[in-house]
Formats: sequence, structure tokens, C-alpha cells
Amino acid sequence: ENTESFTLSPPLSPVELEEEPQSSLTDVTQMWIKFAKTFAIIFPIYVLGYFEFSFSWVLIGLAVFFWWRKNHGSKNYRINRALAFLEHEEKAVRHCILHFDDSILTDTVKQMWPFICQFVDKLFRETIEPAVKGANPHLSSFCFTKIDMGDKPLRVNGVKVYTENVDKRQIIMDLQISFVGNTEIDVDIKKYYCRAGIKSIQLHGVMRVVMEPLLGDMPLVGALSVFFLKKPVSTVTFDLLPHLLMFPGLCDNIIQDIIYSYLVLPNRITIPLVGDAQLAQLRFPMPKGVLRIHFLEAQDLLGKDKFLGGLIKGKSDPYGVLQIGNQLFQSKVIHETVHPKWNEVYEALVYEHSGQHLEIELFDEDTDKDDFLGSLMIDMAELQKEQKVDEWFVMDEVATGKLHLKLEWLSLLPTPEKLDQVLTSIRADRGHANDGLSSALLVVFLDSARNLPRNPLEFNQQGLKKASVSKAIKSGKKVSSDPSPFVQFRVGHKSFESKTRYKTNEPVWEEAFTFLIHNPKSQELEVEVKDEKHECSLGTLTLPLSRLLEAQDMTMNERFPLKNSGPSCTLKMKMALRVRDPCHVPLCLRPSRFCVWTRAPPRPQTPPPPPCRSARPARPTRARRRGPPSPPTPPSLRPRPPTSRLADAGRSTSNLAISGSQQYLAGIGGKEPTPSIASDISNPYAAQELQQRLRQLQNGSGPSHFPLGEIQLTVRHSSQRNKLIVVVHACRNLIAFTDHGSDPYVRLYLLPDKRRSGRRKTHTHKKTLNPVYDQIFEFSVSLVELHRRTLDVAVKNGGGLLSKHKGLLGKVLVDLTYEDIAKGWTQWSVSPHRCTFDPRPAHSM
Repeated sequence: ENTESFTLSPPLSPVELEEEPQSSLTDVTQMWIKFAKTFAIIFPIYVLGYFEFSFSWVLIGLAVFFWWRKNHGSKNYRINRALAFLEHEEKAVRHCILHFDDSILTDTVKQMWPFICQFVDKLFRETIEPAVKGANPHLSSFCFTKIDMGDKPLRVNGVKVYTENVDKRQIIMDLQISFVGNTEIDVDIKKYYCRAGIKSIQLHGVMRVVMEPLLGDMPLVGALSVFFLKKPVSTVTFDLLPHLLMFPGLCDNIIQDIIYSYLVLPNRITIPLVGDAQLAQLRFPMPKGVLRIHFLEAQDLLGKDKFLGGLIKGKSDPYGVLQIGNQLFQSKVIHETVHPKWNEVYEALVYEHSGQHLEIELFDEDTDKDDFLGSLMIDMAELQKEQKVDEWFVMDEVATGKLHLKLEWLSLLPTPEKLDQVLTSIRADRGHANDGLSSALLVVFLDSARNLPRNPLEFNQQGLKKASVSKAIKSGKKVSSDPSPFVQFRVGHKSFESKTRYKTNEPVWEEAFTFLIHNPKSQELEVEVKDEKHECSLGTLTLPLSRLLEAQDMTMNERFPLKNSGPSCTLKMKMALRVRDPCHVPLCLRPSRFCVWTRAPPRPQTPPPPPCRSARPARPTRARRRGPPSPPTPPSLRPRPPTSRLADAGRSTSNLAISGSQQYLAGIGGKEPTPSIASDISNPYAAQELQQRLRQLQNGSGPSHFPLGEIQLTVRHSSQRNKLIVVVHACRNLIAFTDHGSDPYVRLYLLPDKRRSGRRKTHTHKKTLNPVYDQIFEFSVSLVELHRRTLDVAVKNGGGLLSKHKGLLGKVLVDLTYEDIAKGWTQWSVSPHRCTFDPRPAHSM
């Protein structure tokens, strides 16, 4: 666990508002105000009729009003949803990010605030402004005329320092920041003779600060890197918004998107503190790994489609949205079902696994607004530890629904020895992804270019767009001028474009691009330098990736000469190829909280001890916590095939005798069952079968040592979500309630809570003594409180509303005080009524 040191502070106080004097308006004045408002609405319609305007103008005005109201309402909905999500996330991580005292960091930031404003002013004018100009041709005259961040400094509400899984030569901190500023940022687009501004900015999110490398000499730290792990929640209020909407290509979020392109991972702001030689690795960040996401299927989703005004509930048209940092994926839509099967595969780059999450949301596609079907958040640090996860996840924020995911963490190797093994392994899964699965990762760092041609006619025109050159010559424009170059990269169907550097023939980019490579032996990197001003090519380069396989550490850092360009035109790049590690930990070799184990059922080698007679039945007492049991002979482990269903995944079978069954056997005083059992099994047919089983058990001829049957459960606690997860797999050898069998279902309580809202129950299976459920249930409870709770599991016989064949078939009380509850265990448990259950982890059987 990470080590943090905090001091508590009161939460952020709301913005103080000036108190308004109470209104002393009389009823007459209020009536006149209401009359004036009504007159202001009706009078324009009267004027239109008086001057004999068409009624269409009224309809056009209403259409414009409702359109504006719909868009404005949609924006407020998104903002409120984002703020609600932030509040939910803050509650979830409150145990690891605490509030700092205002006197520690907030006062420090307040003292530095004027100088921070100077840095922001420089950032906006030198970085953001050129990017906005290049975003759309209509914004070529865009500029900031005034940048004032206000006098309210940024607040630091909490900090987290990572001490595990961190390089010893770096320090990683997460700062929870909040900024509500009275800013004044004025923009001007001279081409349209209109000015506007930003009068307030609100920003809330988690900013990561990385200090590396740590040095043995002053200033002890080589550089600072600042970035957001994901897009922060922000609200920007524009001044003169109707004028902004008149600008072609300028919407209310284009500036935010451009700012995010510089601050959200994998982009970052690097502040060097030493020479450039020691910062080469900082400017060339390598991903920590690749997360392969098998987005398989879902079950029991909500049916959001309704007919006849909601009287008839239909199904849904579900699709999923997956996000990791700044990477977004969207699945296809499966129509008319609540049990969709997508079977899609996505691959996402992970630069920082600590502090990042895989966020998944399911929606129902509609013509007006998509309905929410549930969300899920998975910690990337846990995935990196587990390497492989194949599990059904219960969706949050909805009443029902679960999602089946298979997640694989792919590590990266700097050597090509295992490439053939990787290519062989992905060949079998070729059709799973749209472009096939990747075997390697290519990272390209674009540094700079030299001696780019100023006149496109000076070199071979085969690389030019002849129509653009001839158009420039006919128009009489000056062709010989500094170009505005940008670079386009392409590998297969994937392409990237760099930012445009205006009016220079020696541009400096310092940008990084990543490609997922399917077969580096046959693919090529195609590079083309283009001139945005003259709409022509300035040079090309084709590099086979097989050259990187032969290079040292599969890395090349040099200047490459351009073809179809000037005689001395070069492009400086650094490229690195990394092969994914084919060695994964199988599901059956490592115990974990995500991975599942599968065990072959061991055969009992010795019969159980004969039952001891007792003058009185055993009292239902809770078993005390015992020390770790002595390790028995481990059963043979065998991996399940990938096609096994949920009923087989995560199931470990054990027939070990436990304290509950011994107490139950000790309480048998003859042919009649103990009073605690007889009081519940009142059905004559069930009592007769129980007596027969008890006779067979005493004579040693019974098929099972547990007369009431067994139930198979998986129990584990998720500390990240503060939930107890219980999987009810199956029951076997239950009592027959009638001559046609039983209609069993399982009911669960987390004692001492026996309210109706705390009850969980499975579906009812008809006429069977060996039902298979495979249903997942969750209870919201912390790990500390869990040690004071008991899981009450009862198997009951169902039936119709007026059925007389209802009753208890068996009951188990599960002790939850064991430390291994966080890892989880799966076990067959006997079902004697009111007996205690002494759980043992699956990996210790």
C-alpha cells in the first residue's frame, strides 16, 4: 500500500455571495410585473400580425427558441452529470486522498499565483493561440487580447504520494485541484470584426506531478512533468456568447479541447531543471504496457424502450463506451435485446497504471437521447498485478445488469527474440479485432526538420500536388516563401498528423506518436512532410520496420534524408519498437482477487468419523476464528477451456468435513432429526426422505455424507468498491419436497440486517434437486464492518402464490472474519439448518 502523510482540513467553502436585501414589493407591484412580462411576450406577436407578417415567422421563432433551449439544457445536463460523477469519485477515493491544511499548499500557491498567471499567459499566447488558428481556416486571425486569471488562486484539496511500484529515481504525486476563478480572457477575430471573452473558468480534477530523474547534485531533480490522467471536469462561461456562435468553426468547447490536447495524458508539460542531455528520456515517454479489452457480452440489462406511454416495457438497443485516460472506444449497437453479445476487442495504451481506471458505460441508443444502462470502473493498478482477468462484473448505478469482460495486460520487451511466438499466438485470434491483434508497439518521436524547400518548384514535382502549384502560379501569388509544414505518419490504415509550424523551413515539433503494429516484419512506416500554406508535399520517407528489429534495443535516433525534396532536407526522429510479452500467467496458476481457479474434485480417501450420540442437540453457535489450517495434499489443477460457461468458471470443489457438519452429526440422537431441523421441515414427504437419508448415513450406505445437500458459493470482498461479492453457483442432493422434486431458490441476508431491502434471492428452478444458478450478488459494506457481519444463506422451496409446498430446505451461516476474504474463496458447503460454516480459501485446500 502507498504511504501518505496528511493533515486534515475543513472542506472547500462555497463561494460567498453578497446578501441581497429582502424585497418589499406589494401584491399590486407583483401583479404589474407579471402583467409586464406577459405583455412583453404577446406584444411582438401582435406587431407581426399588425404589419401583416406571415405566421411562419412565429413558427420560425419558436423553432429557434426550442432549439436553443434543447442545446442549452443538454449542455447543463452534461455538466451536472460530470459534477455528480466527480462527487461520486471523490467519495470512492476519500480513503486515499485526504484534505490538506490551507496553510500548507494553498497559501504557497497563493503566494506564487502572480507568477503562475505569467506562465499561463505565455502558454496561451505561444501554444494555445497558434493551435486555435490552425484548427480552422476561418480562425486564422484569432488572437488573445487580454489574459487575466483573476485574484482567486487555485486550491489544492489533497495529495497522494506513490511509494510502491515506482522507480527509485522518480517521485509521483497526485494533486486534487479545484479552481473557481473570476478570469478575464478576451479573444478577437479581426476577420469578422467581433470580440468576445471568457468571464469565468471552473476546473476540478486530479493532476499528476512527476519529478524525475532524481540526481545526486543540485537541484536534485532533473525536471517536472505535469499532466492530467483524464479530462478534468470544467465549466467555461463565455461573455457575448451569441457573437461567439457567429464565428464559423468556433464552438463553445473548441478551446477546451485544444487545452486538453496539451495537458491530458499522453500529452504533458515538461519543465526542465537541468541540461537537455539528461531530459531525452522525459521527452520520449514510453507506455508502460498495452491493455487488451475483450468486450464480450452483457446480461439482464434494463429494458428502456417503452410503448403506449410506458404501459408496455420493451427491450433496449445497448452499446458500450470505454475510456482510459484520453482514449475512447465505442462498441457497435445490438438492437432489441437485454442480453447483448458484442465479442469485440480493443487495445489501449497505458502510460501510467497507478491512479488510472478503465471506465465503462452502457447506453440504450434512442433517436432523441440515449438512456443510461449502468457503469463500471476498474483500477488499472490491480489489472497490472493480475495480468489476466476473465470475470462477470455487476454494473453500478442500476438495479440489474452484469458485464462479461476479458482483460489482458501486455508487457513490452525491447528484444525481438519472442516475436515469432507472439505472431503465432495472435494468428488464431486474427478475426477478433477490426484490424487484427497487435504483436508490437511502435513509438515515434518527431523532433525537427532542416532545410525544407521554400519554393515548391525547386525540386522534383513528383511529390507535389500539381493542381495546387499551377493554381498558385496562375493566381500570381508569391510561391517562394517560408512554408507552414506539418508531418503525416501512416502505418497500414492508421495515420497521425503533427501540429503545424507556421512560416518556417526549420520547424521544431517535439511530438510523440504511437502505433499498434500487427507484423513488424512486413509493415512500413510512411512519412510525408506537407506544406499547409501551399497545399503541397515537401518530402517523403518510407522506413521498413524490419530495420528496427535489427537495431540495438530496437531503437533508432538519427536524421533521415527526405525523398522528392531538396538536396539537404532532413527529418530528425527517434523511433523505438517494443514486442509484447507472450508469457502470461494462466488463470489456474496464481491466486488472485480477479483470476479464478479451477480444481478437480478430490475423492475422499477415508470415511468420516461415525456420528456421536448426544443427549441434546447442538446449539447454533458461531464458530470462532481459527488459525491457518494445515495444508492437505493439493488436488490436481487443470485449466478450464476458454469456452467454459460461467457455471464452470471460478468453481473449486471440496468435500472436506467442516465444523458445521460435525456439529450437525453430533446432534443426531436416533432416527428422528434434531428439533431445529424438524421445526422447519414440516412437509411429510420431505421429512420422510430426510429420515431415509439419515438411516443410510448411519448405516454407511448413503450416497452423500450431507443429508440436507450442499451449496457452492464464491465469497470475496472488493476493497476498492467497498462491496461484498457473493456468487451462488449451484446446489446438489437437496431434499425432495414433493414426489415431483423441489422448486429451490436461494435467499441471502447479511446479518444483522434482515430488512426487505437487504434481501437477495436467486431465480427459482422447477422440479430439480441439483439446480445451477450462477448469479452474482453484492452487499455494500466496508472491510472493517464486514468482520462484524454474518452471511445468512438459506435454500428454500418455492411455488405459486397459493402453493402449500413452501418451506426451508437448508441453511448456512458463513463466517466473514477471515483475512483471506479479500482474496476470495470458492467451496461446496453443507446445508444443515443453523449450522455455522468455517470457510477455507480455495488455494489452501
